[in-house]
Amino acid sequence: MGRMIDLVRPDNPLLRHGEPPRFDLVEAAHVEAAIRDLIARQEAGCVALEGSLVPTWAGLVEPLRRLMEPLSFAWSVVSHLLSVRNSPELRTAHERVQGEVVTAGMRIGQSEPLYRGLMQLKGDGYVGLDPAQRRAVDASIRDAELSGIGLQGAARERFNALEIELSELGTRYSNQLLDATKAFALTLTNVADVAGLPASALAQAAASARAAGHADASAEHGPWRITLEIPLYLPFMEHAKRGDLRERLYRAYVTRAAAAPHDNGPLIERILAARREQARLLGFASYADLSLSIKMAQTAGEVEKLLAELRDAARPHAERDLAELTAFARGETGDPRLVLRHWDIGFWAERLRERRYGYDEEALRPYFALPRVLDGLFALARRLFGIDIHSTDGVVPVWHADVRFFQVHDERGQQIAAFYLDPYSRPAEKRGGAWMNVCLDRVRGSDGALRLPIAYLICNQSPPVDQTPSLMSFSEVETLFHEFGHGLQHMLTTVDHPEVAGINRVEWDAVELPSQFMENWCYHRPTLLSLAKHWQTGEALPDEVFTKLDAARTYRAGSQFLRQVYFSTLDIELHRLPDDGSVAGVVARVAAGNTVLPPLPEDRFLCGFSHIFAGGYAAGYYSYKWAEVLSADAFAAFEEAGLDDAEAVARTGRRFRDTVLALGGSRHPAEVFAAFRGRGPSTVALLRHNGLG
Repeated sequence: MGRMIDLVRPDNPLLRHGEPPRFDLVEAAHVEAAIRDLIARQEAGCVALEGSLVPTWAGLVEPLRRLMEPLSFAWSVVSHLLSVRNSPELRTAHERVQGEVVTAGMRIGQSEPLYRGLMQLKGDGYVGLDPAQRRAVDASIRDAELSGIGLQGAARERFNALEIELSELGTRYSNQLLDATKAFALTLTNVADVAGLPASALAQAAASARAAGHADASAEHGPWRITLEIPLYLPFMEHAKRGDLRERLYRAYVTRAAAAPHDNGPLIERILAARREQARLLGFASYADLSLSIKMAQTAGEVEKLLAELRDAARPHAERDLAELTAFARGETGDPRLVLRHWDIGFWAERLRERRYGYDEEALRPYFALPRVLDGLFALARRLFGIDIHSTDGVVPVWHADVRFFQVHDERGQQIAAFYLDPYSRPAEKRGGAWMNVCLDRVRGSDGALRLPIAYLICNQSPPVDQTPSLMSFSEVETLFHEFGHGLQHMLTTVDHPEVAGINRVEWDAVELPSQFMENWCYHRPTLLSLAKHWQTGEALPDEVFTKLDAARTYRAGSQFLRQVYFSTLDIELHRLPDDGSVAGVVARVAAGNTVLPPLPEDRFLCGFSHIFAGGYAAGYYSYKWAEVLSADAFAAFEEAGLDDAEAVARTGRRFRDTVLALGGSRHPAEVFAAFRGRGPSTVALLRHNGLG
């Protein structure tokens, strides 16, 4: 990634927009030349459009889209690679032009001629526009207003400076978290140190050691290298018998990116302050109010009502969970005074799960080999939505040899979409977590030609080891279903206007609806048993194991709910913080009301809470629970139709496809949900599914 690229055209692959990216050609050295060239072209086009626009869809909205797409596409490719193929060279190139990209975006958003044109189009009664186009115009006007179109002089200059700074702060936060995660490793050489770890975890830890230079590392003899990456961290916390080592690992995890040279603490303070200032410039009392102005939930009161309902339902159960776990651990250890610490919870919770439900989650991995799981997932998509998915590896270039490419076809055999799947953890270059992102939007040109949508689906599950395929934990199966649900909403849209097609312009607290909806099918017996086959023997997951797995669905649900309520409440309160407020004070206050085991004094988990500091969830983390209400209620429609009735499931699935998945952001999510469900959402199904009702 180091050689210089002299020619902007035609050698630069970042200039080829509107088609799958040439990941085989893109290098860090392409970035600055391409991005600056595209910014210059966008500026020239903007000036021309401002002087010639006609306030109609064809005279303003479509040319504006064509004007912005080349830069938007190239920058999305660069940002994607920063997440999945991070390198010092790419970081440097990204940093050098990031501020210029933000400035170019604000130039469009703050164009008064374009804004006046949109307002005139709306004021004339949206002549000739369908509902989707009207929503696109409204959203564009709103975006301009939130981009500072109403600000003048010094206020606008200050707003713009803050916008650039926030973009750069978010990137620094993400990079420092990646670096801090990579910087810690626990290399163990004594068999006693890894006592309790299942075979799959030992194999992963040995592979991690080999990757770090221990060429002779083996699962049987070590050394074993444990990092803060979830595929290594979580099994150790749940199974390692050495409590002192679990403590070391836990303390490292909750203090990630909290000390030099990767300290995110100062960035958090600055991000919150900059967001506060931006919100006030736009006339909002707090950043939380700004965020909620573009959500399905319109006020903090609506959010607080939901969180209070969930908190009241979950807290008694969470308190019982802790008391029950403590009693169990005391009985197992013979220590009547044992007090569980944070690093003990996962270990003893897994032991109690094994005792109560008779299965070891790690022992289930051989039944969830990725190829078989994909076959089962795709078969479910065929039953529910009438689509066929086929692997077409090699058709397009990819950014890593592990990446797969799939095409999606409808009932007539016509291709309607495609997606990349990057399933495995790569700590050296790929950020943690799982996500779906847009590669290409669906759009129908003025000539009637249709460009198909393409999605990125990214996971961080356990990679293959030697000749063994990726053997997934059940939670990794759920994660794959989740991200696939996001992908479906992008890929199955029938909206031809990319401004509101797929996930575009779906309110943030509704965007998790299809993803969380898909997770429910992991507990549907025929679906799970169709994909759970032992990778070596072909033996089906025993039916009694599924019964136990299903029964365990509500295991410690109160604790999990309360944890999400804690994060959601903390997020809202941080974004209401006054100028003289204390971040640590907010954490302490919110923790007191939303946890049953208070955080350690040195806990700095905010330094790794990338959802709200480097993602799109600022003052919106509650969206997971808000959308979970929608998704559980949506799944209840299938339960009411009859999950054993294939025709009824197919009919209901088609209705879900024709509403939630097809309409995307073209209508308000409340309208879309009502079109599917026939009424507004209810929390009844969510609480029932989790044993809290």
